[in-house]
Parts: sequence; C-alpha cells; structure tokens
Amino acid sequence: MRELIIIGAITSIFFTACVDKNETEKTTFNYPETYRDSSIIDDYHGQKITDYYRWLENENSDSTKNWVIAQNKLTFDYINKIPSRQKLYDDLKGMWNFESISTPSKHGDYYVYSKNDGIQNQSVFYIKKGMDGAEEILLDPNTLSEDGTVSVSTFSISNDNKYLAYGLSVAGSDWKDFKVMNLETKEMQPDFITWVKFSGISWYENGFFYSGYTPQKDENKLTQKNEFAKVFYHKLGTDQSEDKIIFEDKEHPLRGFYASVTEDEKYISIAANEGTSGNMLYIRDLTKPDSEFIQVTNNFENDTWLVDNFGDKLLLFTNIDAPNNRVIQITLDNVSKENWADFIPEKETKLESISVAGNRIFTTYLQDVSSKIEILNIDGTYHSDLKLPGKGICNGVYGKKEENTAFYSYSSYLNPSTSYELNVETLKAKEYFKPEIDFKSEDYISKQVFYTSADGEKIPMFINYHKDTKLDGNAPCLLYAYGGFNISVKPSFSVINAVFMKNGGIYAVANIRGGSEYGEKWHKAGMLNNKQNVFNDFIAAAEYLKEIKYTSTEKLALHGRSNGGLLMGAVMTQRPDLASVVLPGVGVLDMLRYHKFTIGWAWAVEYGSSDNKEQFDNLIKYSPLHNIKETSYPATLVLTGDHDDRVVPAHSFKFISELQHQQKGDKPVMVRIDVNAGHGAGKPKEKSIGEWADIWAFTFHNLNHPLK
Repeated sequence: MRELIIIGAITSIFFTACVDKNETEKTTFNYPETYRDSSIIDDYHGQKITDYYRWLENENSDSTKNWVIAQNKLTFDYINKIPSRQKLYDDLKGMWNFESISTPSKHGDYYVYSKNDGIQNQSVFYIKKGMDGAEEILLDPNTLSEDGTVSVSTFSISNDNKYLAYGLSVAGSDWKDFKVMNLETKEMQPDFITWVKFSGISWYENGFFYSGYTPQKDENKLTQKNEFAKVFYHKLGTDQSEDKIIFEDKEHPLRGFYASVTEDEKYISIAANEGTSGNMLYIRDLTKPDSEFIQVTNNFENDTWLVDNFGDKLLLFTNIDAPNNRVIQITLDNVSKENWADFIPEKETKLESISVAGNRIFTTYLQDVSSKIEILNIDGTYHSDLKLPGKGICNGVYGKKEENTAFYSYSSYLNPSTSYELNVETLKAKEYFKPEIDFKSEDYISKQVFYTSADGEKIPMFINYHKDTKLDGNAPCLLYAYGGFNISVKPSFSVINAVFMKNGGIYAVANIRGGSEYGEKWHKAGMLNNKQNVFNDFIAAAEYLKEIKYTSTEKLALHGRSNGGLLMGAVMTQRPDLASVVLPGVGVLDMLRYHKFTIGWAWAVEYGSSDNKEQFDNLIKYSPLHNIKETSYPATLVLTGDHDDRVVPAHSFKFISELQHQQKGDKPVMVRIDVNAGHGAGKPKEKSIGEWADIWAFTFHNLNHPLK
C-alpha cells in the first residue's frame, strides 16, 4: 500500500511557475503524497500521540527510498530553475579555489601537515624533513574513493615517530575504520580495526588505546542504538580479535569512554560519560604493571580531564566549583577533593584550554567571544599575553615539552585562518602561512553588538557585511545560531558566508545561551527546562536586526544545524511570522524519540527524555514535529544526509512531511536530501559547493533579492 502511494507520487510531482518582470516566482506545488499512518499511537504518561510517519524511520525500506526520490525530484526541479543558482555556484567554486595549509605538527625531525591546492575534495597530508625540507605526500584521501566521500577523521603519529595511525569515515559516518602506516617506508601495515566510534588514538609502547563497540549487524549500523562501549588496547601487527579490553562497564550499557595517554606514557586516563556533558574520571599509572584505575570523580555533574603531568604531579582541567573552569594539581596518592590544589584558579573569563610547549604553559581564554592567550611560566605564574592580530579566535598554542617550537593560528569572520610559528624561548612569532584568497577583508565590516532577550539577559551578536551595503531594512540577512551542548560559536572565516556577503547579504551570528561563550552557567541557562531561553534569545536577535533597520521580515533568513536545526524547527513553529526563509540543517526535530537512535541517548542530559514525565511535559511544548499547526509557514528548505548516523534523517523526513501537510501559505516547504552524505564532517568540497549553491539560490530567491 505505502509503496504504491509513494511510487505513484513520483510520477505525479509537478510545479508550475510564472516569472514576472521582477523575477518574482509565483508557484503552486503538488507535494509528494506522503502516507499518514494513523495506527501508530504512543502513550506518553497518559497522553496519546499519533506518529503518522513512523515508517520513515526505516531508511532501508523501499517506501522510504521512493519517498526520498520523490522529494528530491521536487526540490531539485525547483532549485535548478532559479536563475541565480549558476552564478552562486561559480562564486563559491571561484572563491574556494585557494591553497590552504593546516598548522603543522613537529615529530622529531619531521613536520606533518595537510594541504588543499584549492578545490580538492579532501585535503592531502604531507610530510617533510626539517622546515625547509622537500615535501612528499603522506596520505591522499582523494585516492580512496571516486567521489571524495571517504575522509580521514582521526590522525595520530606514535611517540617514537615511527608509525601513523588514522581513521577513515565513509560518507560522513561517525563509524571509523583504523589503519596503520610505517612513516619511514610509507608502507601500509596489516593492522585494520573496525567498529570504532567517538574515539581518539592514544599511543602506548608498541600499540595504542581506542574506543569501540562489539561488531553488530551492518544493515542497522546507521540507526541502531550504540551500547556497551569499551576501551581496547591494540598491539601493532596483531589482529583486532586479539585486542585487549582494558576498560568497560557491563552494568551501564549507555556509558561511553574516551582514553588518553600523557606525552611521557606514564598515565592513562579514562573519561566515562552518560551524555554530552559531565564525566567520571579514572586514572592509572602505566609504569606500575599491577596498578588499577583510580577513580578521581564519581558523578556526571561536572567535566574533568587530565591535561598533562609533571612527573607524579597531574594537572586536571575541571569546572567543579568553577563554572568558568580552572586547572588543579593532584597526585594519585590521594585524589580526594580536599587535596586538590589550584594551579590556575578560575577567573571571570572562561578558560578554554591549556597546553605545554617547551618551558611554557599557554592558556586560552574566551573573552566576549574572542580569544585571549596568556603565557605562564612552568610553575604556573603569569609571564605575559600573546599578542594576536585582532579580535578573533586562536584555538591554542601547540608543541611538545621537549621542543622549542610551537604553532598557533588566528582567524575571524573576515580573515581566513593564518598560522604562526612561535619560538617558545624568545616568544617571538613569525607568519608561517597566510592564504591568498579572492576576498578583500578591508571592504567588509564586522561588529559585535549586545541585545536584550525576553528575560533581560544581554546576548552578544556579530554582524558582518560589505561596507557598501545599505542598512535601510532592505538588505537580505541570514541569522545563524547553535545554542546547546556547551559549544561556543566563535568567529571564523567561511567561503560560504563570504559569498553571501559578496552578493549583498548581511551575515549575523547570535551567541545565545546553551553554548559555552560564558562558561557553564551560560550552558545551563539553555538546557533541560531552560531550553525556551535558547529560542527566546534567537527570536530577540531577529527582532533586534529588524528594529535597527539592518533587515526586515521580508528579507530575513534563519539557519542552524544539528542542535541548531532543532532551534530552527522550534522557532518557526512558535513564530512562523518571524522571517521569510528558514533553513533547518540535520536537525533534532522529533524530541520524543530522538534518544532511540544511535548516540541520541547521550543527549538526554541536555534535553531530557520523554521517558520521564516531567521532562516529557517540557519537550512536548517545543518539539518541532509535534508543534506544527495549520498555518502559513515561511519558505523552508530542510537539509539532511541519507547517511547521517548522528542525527538520523528520519527527523527531517517526518518534519517536512507534516510541514507539507499543514502548509497553508504559498511559500515552498521542501527537503534536500544529500545522497551518500552524513552529518557534515568529511564532506567532499564539490558536494559542499553544490549544496551551498542550492541553499543560497533558494534563500536569495525567496528573499526576492536578484543578484547583479
């Protein structure tokens, strides 16, 4: 029955268009006929809710595959007829065609870095002996697939500088396969490890630690719940079946683990989590063969990490009794809290990271969403600040304890990432690499403003635009935000946004609550029962942009991805009159069932779970899927990937189906389903260019902004 309905819909899709002299398209749509199954009724604590589109959760069924074909046909037929699409594609491809080189890392006599000559789908890894040595290709991911959909996601060189271990991801999946290469001969080793997820590579002696799962059924790999994670030790040259389990928890199937080894290979730490924030910490002395893991923290209320050691003294990065973070010093002899000593006390500004290079300690702070780097002596006393080129972002200074050379990078909304080489002893820096790009930053303006949210909280926002843009309320504007999971949205350069600004657009980013721009208090103010603050902050940002005449409702577009996709869904269902275009990307849109897929259970600490009565009562108030009503919605382009195994595409499938069913206005509500693509990481550049040409064409067209 479903198959017949969906297949029939493919042949019945059509749209008619009439373009007037102002190139404003008046379109009526016959959306694919999506089956509404009224027999699936869930009981949530006495409240009965019909899940009409449960069948779309099975991405392998013929009916779902046919539905995807039908929806994509409608979407691409529409977008391909927009006149500006080709120009935007050319703009993106042209501006993206510049050489980029990552900040290098030093390994003995060798420097390792990645480079993209312009529009290569994946960056290539290079190695050279000495700073001025001849470079040679170490690993070229572009040779691993014809379409560039195989990417390198994890990359680590052994402490003796003899081996490279790296993780491969197919179509953006969170699942990884690990391989090993001999650095000197460039020969691949027999080591091959599968079923790895959310794992680093931590070298120890002649092998490494990693996190993974017991092999399961491949056909359910992209949707099944991830349970019973383990930490393994792999000895080089052996089969994966011989890997030893060094940490697991058989009583708590939903705990995840991340292993890390100190640079001197003296200590291993295991961070255990039950969600995306908060962890228990275990540390073991690897120099003592019979030693056991010592538990340092015993709950999930805070975050604590082992960042380094000086002999037996361990430095822990923590937000326990310090919402803006601090660094404490302990020994394993007595890890009780009363024996913790502040090494870097908490400040009013959020501490983001700490690193050690040579005889210096580098601390990175986030001050009003811009970086501040403090240089400390090895005993933790203040030495000086590291001077940065301007108000932007430096994600830390990195090197090794025994090396006198370190590297860092700097970027902003108007400046592509430039890397610097730092002499740790003299603290003199010199430019290592600056990209040459067809974008004149001096022709653009980037300013930070503070606006007021519904409850009186002051929220920072960056506004970026070409200096010739008229601020009279008629400029197209895209407002972006994330607002969750303790993640800060920091200034960074993007070709995607540069093309939007080049064509007359204003690009605005609201640093709303739920993130970590001002520490853990800012995060907690936007999670669980405080989630409505996130939506209110974003709505207030949109109203502010209109109030000061930067844009208007008719010229405003909204965009967010993942948790930001949830933000889009919640805002457009609460305020369908707020903007003219909404772009929900890979969003969490079914808040009642998100925890039943892949790693979704880990988000319950952020959102709450429908399994809990009180939390259900909060989730049902804003769950985008369950708050769609019969009204006029703005032009909407939902974005997802058919291989997204983090936020499964069923979220977007179900949301757009109900949106098309309830849409009473004449604006298009469509879904763009990227085939052979995941949540976003590792996406080939050609795919990104095509995707954003479509997005910007849809956006400019529905904002009635013809391109010059």
